[in-house]
Amino acid sequence: MFLAPRHEEILQLAKEYGRVVVDDLAERFRVTPQTIRKDLNDLCEQRLLTRIHGGALLPSGVENMEYEARRELAAEEKRAIGRAAAGLIPDKASLFINIGTTTEAVSDALLDHSDLMVITNNINVANRMRVYPAFEVIIASGVVRGSDGGIVGEAAVDFIRQFKVDYAVIGVSAIDEDGALFDFDFREVKVAQAIIANARHVILVSDSTKFERSAPVRIGHVSQVHTFITDRCPSTAFREICRDAGVRLLEAFP
Repeated sequence: MFLAPRHEEILQLAKEYGRVVVDDLAERFRVTPQTIRKDLNDLCEQRLLTRIHGGALLPSGVENMEYEARRELAAEEKRAIGRAAAGLIPDKASLFINIGTTTEAVSDALLDHSDLMVITNNINVANRMRVYPAFEVIIASGVVRGSDGGIVGEAAVDFIRQFKVDYAVIGVSAIDEDGALFDFDFREVKVAQAIIANARHVILVSDSTKFERSAPVRIGHVSQVHTFITDRCPSTAFREICRDAGVRLLEAFP
């Protein structure tokens, strides 16, 4: 497929960062926002991007974006979410941390805590926290996913079920306005469900771009968590669901 040079560069930026913003692109290419909107509409007509308010995303579906690109997407928001989540977890607590770039931001924010027992199926979290003598780090057994260092499969599920912890920090790939939570890998979903079932307080951490995405495998419903931390919640309907279910909603950037 032939693409104009500017279209190719816009598509590459979307692949790197997950989304592109009209105003940023207009400044980058020194053209008007109207020109960029036409570019994005052209790319969306070819199903290379999906239009959102103020910009465009890579098309959602069964394919997840590259893990390093996900690290850069909403990075500042994830750091703020991580700090807010860490503020809820006291010293001497036991906790699960599952797979995801936002949950990794929480693990970074926990590094000034002491006497934590951390059980994780995320190799990146285990590797980051293992060097701190104040933490006991326990890593799940199972199949290691090469793309992101996540440990998945029935062995990981069985491992998680051995514990009952104070807190769980979980991430998801997509959130529906009706409160449903989704991910891409059914093996990862099984582990997340076991984590939810074996924690006394479940903290869901997710930046607001997850409201713009879709994923095929259902984890559960927001009513199954106790606290939801995001940068901002763009959905009035979702706010009402949290309120009615008694879920505490915290916004890092209200």
